[in-house]
Amino acid sequence: MAVQDLIESLKTFDMDQLNDFNNVGSWPMAIKVIMWVIAFAGALALGYFMHITNLQTELTKVQTSEGQLRVDYEKKFNEAFHLEGYRKQQQEMEESFKTILRQLPSATEIPGLIEDITLVGLKNGLSFTSIDLQPEELHEFYIEKPIQIIVTGGYHELGSFVSDVADLSRIVTLHDFTITPDRRRAQPGKTQGGLLRMTILARTYRYNDESG
Repeated sequence: MAVQDLIESLKTFDMDQLNDFNNVGSWPMAIKVIMWVIAFAGALALGYFMHITNLQTELTKVQTSEGQLRVDYEKKFNEAFHLEGYRKQQQEMEESFKTILRQLPSATEIPGLIEDITLVGLKNGLSFTSIDLQPEELHEFYIEKPIQIIVTGGYHELGSFVSDVADLSRIVTLHDFTITPDRRRAQPGKTQGGLLRMTILARTYRYNDESG
C-alpha cells in the first residue's frame, strides 16, 4: 500500500515545485528519494571522474619516468659493458699524453733546442742573421715560446731546413714565413738571383705546471 501511495504522490506532484528549494520539506518522499539518488549518483560520478583523472595523470608521470629510467638503464648498461675498453683507452691516452709531454721542452731545454735548429741550418748550408726569443704566451695547459728566425740561403736549402726542423724530436711548429731576395751579397755557385732571405716564426711548447 505504501508503494501505491508513492506512485499516487508522484502523479499528483507539480514539477514546477522543483524550482522552489525553499519548500523541499513539502516534497513527496518519492521525489526526495529520487533527488537523493540523483545527488548520490552525481557525487559518485564526480568523484570517480576526479579519481580517474588523477590516476591518468599519475600514469602519465609513471610512463614518462619509466621511459627516462629505460634510457638511463641502457646508458649505464652500455657504459658498464664497455668499461674495460674505456679503461684500456684511458691507459693508452695517458701513455700518449706522457709521450707528448716528453716532447715538450722545459724552460731549461730552450738553449738546446736553439742549438739543434742552428745545427740543422748549418747542415743545409744556411747562414743565420738572427734567432730571437719572443715573450712567452701563456695558455691553459701549455706555454708557447715563439722564436723569430732569419736565415739566408738557396731555395732548396731553405726547403730542406724547414723540413728538418719539423722532424726534430721536440715539437716545433713553423709559421708566418716570408722569403725575399737577399741582394746584399751573392754566393758562388748559386744561380738565377743568388741567395734568398727567409724570416720564419718557430713555436715550441712546454707544459704549464701551474695549470694544476
